[in-house]
Amino acid sequence: MATLLAFGAILPLCVIGVDAQPKAVKAAWFRADISCDVGTTLAGYGNNDVSVEKIDDLELNGLCIDDGNDKVLIMSFDLIGLDNAAIRKIRRWASTSLGVKEANVLVSSTHTHGGPHTEMYRNAAKLNGSSYRIPDDPTHPDAKYPPFFDKVVSEAIHRFAQNPGWREVYVGFYSSSRDENRNRRFTTADNHASFIAHRRTLHKIATGVADKELGTLALFDPQTYAPLFVLGNYAAHPLASHAPGKGGLRITSDFPGFYRRYIEAETGAQAMFVMGACGDLVPKGDELGTRAARRVGENLAEASLADIIDIQRNSQRFMMSKPIVGGRIEKFEAKLRARWREVHERDAITLEVQCVSIGDVAFVGVPGEMTNELGLEIKWHSPYRRTFIAYCGTDYFGYISTANQVAAGGYEPQLQKILARESLRLVTVSQNALFSLRSTLYPEDEKGEDGYPDNQNLPLVNLPGGVKASKWRNKK
Repeated sequence: MATLLAFGAILPLCVIGVDAQPKAVKAAWFRADISCDVGTTLAGYGNNDVSVEKIDDLELNGLCIDDGNDKVLIMSFDLIGLDNAAIRKIRRWASTSLGVKEANVLVSSTHTHGGPHTEMYRNAAKLNGSSYRIPDDPTHPDAKYPPFFDKVVSEAIHRFAQNPGWREVYVGFYSSSRDENRNRRFTTADNHASFIAHRRTLHKIATGVADKELGTLALFDPQTYAPLFVLGNYAAHPLASHAPGKGGLRITSDFPGFYRRYIEAETGAQAMFVMGACGDLVPKGDELGTRAARRVGENLAEASLADIIDIQRNSQRFMMSKPIVGGRIEKFEAKLRARWREVHERDAITLEVQCVSIGDVAFVGVPGEMTNELGLEIKWHSPYRRTFIAYCGTDYFGYISTANQVAAGGYEPQLQKILARESLRLVTVSQNALFSLRSTLYPEDEKGEDGYPDNQNLPLVNLPGGVKASKWRNKK
């Protein structure tokens, strides 16, 4: 053992590749206003929350990266969610206009509760009579939104394809722990769950697992290292602004919008936000109003700025030397719970998992409101250095909880449509997709080794990679 430890301790730094220089790729980004009209019924709480004013615009934000051989496109919408039919339609638009493979187009929603009902509610109403129904009157604000959305999004993608404005960039990434969320489930010693959103005095004893990871993906000018684009990923229901009464009747992107605006005001870079596995997570200060939404969003934005500083000053550590891009979609049959077999008139449903990767970072699009425990499982079993979950990235098929959460009961499991055992299958399908994508992009050598992650000989303390102060000063 001593010999092995000594050998590991004296490995040269080149073994772990910290001296590799970042490689530039092409990137472009775009934005569109997808706001609904005041008077639109807001989705997320009830069927009668008719909006009376607007705090901020709802946005579509898109980022496209071209590594010279392939392209990926990540889009995030300030919406409650999109179903698989809508997502596949948007993928086709992007594929046709941009020439990017549909498997490489990731479509996610921030899950704001201050936005409109999307077309998926019309589809859901056909299956479940108790669901919200989009009015038949074509002049009603709710009925006007789905065709408006399709028009705005298709035109935005087409305009972007006509004039993308490609930039040469370095791609950097970072992960930090930020305490801006909490688990909204409290479980007793005999494993019975309570939904503590309905009993705020329980907040102080809420000890459920909460994924605190803030993922930051940032693009930099290769000459000045100035940030050009910032993508943040964090998990918490965007309902901080949803205060009682009027507070719950305002059109808003909630804290993701405050995150974007703070980043942009302080750096001049454009920003977007991709929601993580927020199924059982809420922001601290949930439902307390605009100030709470601003606090959460700007705290996360400040954290991303701090992370960007580390990326800039340790470029060989946090900027990618092999920013190869790619995507993959895996389908699987998930068996339905008894109640939902009757509703859907079938025993199983086809669901998708999508993986899109940019160098050392992978995004996993999941088919609904996955609880953060399952999101963490996917992250833990990923072969990529960092893996971020993309909420509602392939479908909106309700809540997806762990088997033990289903046994405990509570709000999320009550609304879960697939069998408890299928949740772990989703994790396994995600893991297999991640490994398959990675082996495609980084194939094994003639010895059957790819060097990552199975064949690395790393030192026990792995902290090199800093930039000398003199080198940093010269870049400023």
